[in-house]
Amino acid sequence: MTVLLIRHAAAGSRKEWKGDDRLRPVSDKGRRQAKALVEQLEPWAPSRVLSSPYRRCVETVKPLADELGLKVEEVDELAEGAALGAVNLVRSLQGSHVALCTHGDVIPEILVALADEDHLELGPAPRQAKGSTWVLESKNGRFVSATYIPPRH
Repeated sequence: MTVLLIRHAAAGSRKEWKGDDRLRPVSDKGRRQAKALVEQLEPWAPSRVLSSPYRRCVETVKPLADELGLKVEEVDELAEGAALGAVNLVRSLQGSHVALCTHGDVIPEILVALADEDHLELGPAPRQAKGSTWVLESKNGRFVSATYIPPRH
């Protein structure tokens, strides 16, 4: 089973954004990255697409969900600062084919937990660029492999 752990695509500058940060959208580059995810992740054909409720995350996975005929399910466990909730969510979904979109502060917490608890090998320098994906494969109740897919620009 496969969990696709996606970092949201490039967004407008946090410093320059004047409104509620939860409403900050992806940038033009981010829209290109979101469209590229459709082709990149098509081989895994997730049956669900879950996202942080932050606009930049939803916009990142919306093209993928649309292509698959799915709805983006917004869940607070993937929001910024929700690392523990995100780890628990990933654990609960390990028997599924699912795509999850979250933030740069959450992904390392998930990866470290899986590396520590499941002895998951992440390579010498794990990355998490905006618009990238970690393909996490599970078997018999634990995660057994992790493959990094860099973003397309």
